[in-house]
Amino acid sequence: MPEFFVRKIALLTEEIFHEGGPVRETPRRRAAAMALVANPFAGRYVSELESAMDDLKPLGLELSDRLIAALGGDTSVIDGFGKGAIVGVAGELEHGALWHVPGGYAMRERLGDSRAIVPSAKKVGAFGARIDIPLGHINAAYVRSHFDAMEVGMADGPRPDEILFVLAMTCGPRVHARMGGLRAEDIKGQDGLR
Repeated sequence: MPEFFVRKIALLTEEIFHEGGPVRETPRRRAAAMALVANPFAGRYVSELESAMDDLKPLGLELSDRLIAALGGDTSVIDGFGKGAIVGVAGELEHGALWHVPGGYAMRERLGDSRAIVPSAKKVGAFGARIDIPLGHINAAYVRSHFDAMEVGMADGPRPDEILFVLAMTCGPRVHARMGGLRAEDIKGQDGLR
């Protein structure tokens, strides 16, 4: 059983009132929870990694809980999510893919009946690297008003033998969304797309 020792957890929250247009009465809220963890596979090739996803499930749940609390505790207003990872340079991209199940399913478990795929990004990066976490609607991938990204990173990581795991959640569409397409209130909720 690999050990993903947590060195540091950080939480970033944002309230967006406008982007050059009219000021919204209620700001759009976004939050990202990040954990810098030891990469037990750094510096070597390991052929079987998939079982290590189970070891990360508690971290996924913890970061999900922190995000929900940071966004006010009411899961009914959280309608967007995404995830990502930055693997330190002694690791490989596949180590970031370990986050797919524990990160995505933790948010689904905490948010309830979400049907859309959890947008994801991963990369190998040096100390201080940043990543754009893709964001989308939790129930329908075709809701254009929720297409977004949140840039995150930590100044002191990932070290070569670490991974930065990230979860992000949002409340509401982009502040001045006006590109048409499927509206959130018109979601049918049958297939995760529409």
